[in-house]
Amino acid sequence: MWKDFFNKTVSNVSQDIAIDLGTANCLVYVRGRGIILSEPSVVAVNRKTNQVLAIGREAEKMVGKTPGHIVAIRPLVSGVISDFEVTEQMLRYLIQRAQQEKFYLLKPRVIVGIPSGVTEVEKKAVIDATKSAGAREVFLIEEPMAATIGARMPVHDPAGNFIVDIGGGTTEVAVISLGGIVVSKSLRIAGDKLNQDIVSYAQEKYRLLIGERTAEKIKISIGAVFFEKEPKGVNLKEIPMRGRNLVSGLPEEVVINQTDVKKAMERSINQIITEIRNAIEITPPELLSDIMKKGICLAGGGALLRGLDKLITKETKIPCYVMEDPMTLVARGAGLVLENLDEFHDVLVELEELQPPR
Repeated sequence: MWKDFFNKTVSNVSQDIAIDLGTANCLVYVRGRGIILSEPSVVAVNRKTNQVLAIGREAEKMVGKTPGHIVAIRPLVSGVISDFEVTEQMLRYLIQRAQQEKFYLLKPRVIVGIPSGVTEVEKKAVIDATKSAGAREVFLIEEPMAATIGARMPVHDPAGNFIVDIGGGTTEVAVISLGGIVVSKSLRIAGDKLNQDIVSYAQEKYRLLIGERTAEKIKISIGAVFFEKEPKGVNLKEIPMRGRNLVSGLPEEVVINQTDVKKAMERSINQIITEIRNAIEITPPELLSDIMKKGICLAGGGALLRGLDKLITKETKIPCYVMEDPMTLVARGAGLVLENLDEFHDVLVELEELQPPR
């Protein structure tokens, strides 16, 4: 009773927030309301005046279309802050958007999802940027842990939970048991690298220069990494690809099909598969026994690649499945931790040397 009264009182004076601070997209979860915001991690800046012109979706529209003094940048590279000031501006924008409907007496407590392989300095950069953006208190949670909680897996049980979170900048592979990460692999090959692979393939095969947004559209529209039976002719999905011919310098359109896209992404996908196999090889046998029954859970935007779950199943001999709405798993998991801080406090990243105890 007193706990409910306390939580209600706190929620009236402070709006606690969970943020999935992704390389490609940022999602914001507000306590008691769920996910209220999903914005691309893009900021448009006027280099002459250092003024931020747009953040999120509006800034993304400017990518590749700005004059020389305006740049549309991603302030996060592989899930790590590369531009502190711009990241702070983006976080401030997200926090203000989350609180715009009501005035609160206290600044919010904020939980931020981070890749599992980041250094102490990089963790401190996230804390400092979030506090500068308006947070009263900052907690960090590793993305694979948040995704596992978001998938409603029993993270505190003495059983193995295997998660593969393929985001924009990093692929996180983790085995989780008893509220901790037993095995962890972080690979800086994910959605952005797959886009670059398609850009490179278009240059090598078609002598066509395309932008990353075009490559991403192709990946989402027809991208596939595994076929039960190799499609031929009319069964192949195709999409027009427009760019500049590198020989003539003139605009050109060619048609690219699923087999082309599969070939373009093959090397990067194989590296992800190899990292998953490496994680399996060092997983304790008792946990591996649980995982063979429960399977491998796929999260993140990369989980939506056609046939990826079947390819992982084929290569690892372990069932693999895609969670419903995999792109929001980290935000949902961080939100669940936010709603139940007492129960999940042990899954948060400990930074005693960087942040004084409460």
